[in-house]
Amino acid sequence: MGLKITLKPNERMILGGAVIRNGASKTELTVENNVPILRQKNIIGPDEANSPARRIYFAVQLMYVDEGHLAEHHKLYWALVKDFVAAAPSATGLVDRINAAVLESQYYDALKAAHKLIDYEKELLDRVQ
Repeated sequence: MGLKITLKPNERMILGGAVIRNGASKTELTVENNVPILRQKNIIGPDEANSPARRIYFAVQLMYVDEGHLAEHHKLYWALVKDFVAAAPSATGLVDRINAAVLESQYYDALKAAHKLIDYEKELLDRVQ
């Protein structure tokens, strides 16, 4: 049994490294093998990686969808994480969850944890303002 995905009109997704954009009408797809899949709502483009936590998410996203350059993405990720924890030590627990998933090559789980880091970063910034 495959994974059924319904795409809204003009919705984008990443499927196995390919960016796909739906046409003008709703479409239902069935993915019958195990490949990286990200829906539009979970994709951050390079221009949207405009904060430290979002850059971490973007690095993990690249690990998930671009396995061919995994070493480069890991190098970027670990540098970003080091700087983030130095600036916000209170985020260490969240970062540890992402790290654990990255070390186990569970990149989708790492993305979910990185999304929580983005939320935490927003909370921190809201308190300062």
